[in-house]
Amino acid sequence: MVAVAILAAGRGTRMKSDLPKVLHRLGGRSLVERVLDSAAQVNPLRRLVIVGYRGDSVRESLAARSGLEFVEQPEQLGTGHAIQQLLPSLKGFEGDLLVLNGDVPLLRPQTLQLLIKTHQDNGNAATILTAQVPNPKGYGRVFCDGNNVLTQIVEDRDCSQAQKQNRRVNAGIYCFRWSDLSEVLPKLTSRNEQQEYYLTDAVNYLNPVMTVDVEDYQEILGINDRKQLATAYSILQTRIKDDWMAQGVTLIDPDSITIDDTVVLQPDVVIEPQTHLRGQTIVQARSHIGPGSLIENSQIGEDTAILFSVVRDSVVKSGSTIGPYAHLKGHAEVGAHCRIGNFVELKNTTIGDRTNVAHLSYLGDATIGTKANIGGGTITANYDGVKKHRTLIGDRSKTGVNNSLIAPLVIGEDVTIAAGSTIHEDLPNDCLAIARARQVVKLGWRLKSQTENK
Repeated sequence: MVAVAILAAGRGTRMKSDLPKVLHRLGGRSLVERVLDSAAQVNPLRRLVIVGYRGDSVRESLAARSGLEFVEQPEQLGTGHAIQQLLPSLKGFEGDLLVLNGDVPLLRPQTLQLLIKTHQDNGNAATILTAQVPNPKGYGRVFCDGNNVLTQIVEDRDCSQAQKQNRRVNAGIYCFRWSDLSEVLPKLTSRNEQQEYYLTDAVNYLNPVMTVDVEDYQEILGINDRKQLATAYSILQTRIKDDWMAQGVTLIDPDSITIDDTVVLQPDVVIEPQTHLRGQTIVQARSHIGPGSLIENSQIGEDTAILFSVVRDSVVKSGSTIGPYAHLKGHAEVGAHCRIGNFVELKNTTIGDRTNVAHLSYLGDATIGTKANIGGGTITANYDGVKKHRTLIGDRSKTGVNNSLIAPLVIGEDVTIAAGSTIHEDLPNDCLAIARARQVVKLGWRLKSQTENK
């Protein structure tokens, strides 16, 4: 039986932001959301988030996550003080407490599972996650015997020259037997240079205490400033891209590509340079994305090509071609085997199978049938200044160059509209519509100024 406590009360002054540090985003999710997602894999009985600075903002950002308990830490007086705030909430709890930091977002679930397993298999009062880091300067050193039983923790400034050679450091991640820890917490004092209550001091009262080395020290890196946030993003991207390449996805230039870890890719997808995949995006097999494209919260079908284009909150079905320089947004849906060409914008529009919108068109709030052809420069005038209106175009209909379609409007099937027409009345099936001013030619006519200067 495990409860998880996440320390999320600090402001993070080095971030230079009014936003609580744990709400800064890393690859599409906040830092604290990432910690919660890792912790979810250990199936905790309870999840407690300790909040302080702008706690209401943290609560609001996590409102969609059911089952969270929020504990207030009015003053931020150290990690030990934060855990002391749990005493009323966990009164009578008989399980283990996993303590995580809301600004350490790169921990893998399997690392936490190993920490808990080691703790429980050995009947420990406390188990500390440690890491062997290349440069331990500034970290407290952790010393243990050959069985990984803790012997002492020495702060960097107190280490002898010999002790400083030890590269094992405290990651600040703990698993405690709560019944033991709850007896120790009231004994913590703030008699130190920082006048704070340290959770590491609690370890001195507990026995036995073991350590577990994390396999990849980068998992324990915390976020204290924007540079560290950027470093964490680079580490996260390397993980994600290595994983997808191992699963059969081709990344032409991985260093110029970014992929959120919420994205799903199928085998034989090719991602070209300068392409960015965000949010709840799915790209199906053999599709070719980029170069220079942004896909966000969208579903891309098989055998699809998207070139130099932006696709947000939209669906593109199999075999279609998008771009270059197309923009799909607002729940646009493109059918199978369509062509959406250069400088075409679709907003809240559905395109039927095998329909082409080749170039220079704006289709907003429209429904287009199958096998239709939308001529260059076709515009749906969907907004009357107060409300948006829809345009419906039937199967196999064709608009001409520079057509203006004034919504609300229904155009039937097998309709052809002449170039330069402005259509504001519904059109029946199987017709030709011409709606443009008659051409007038006045021979011998010049501007007055041209006549005078002749």
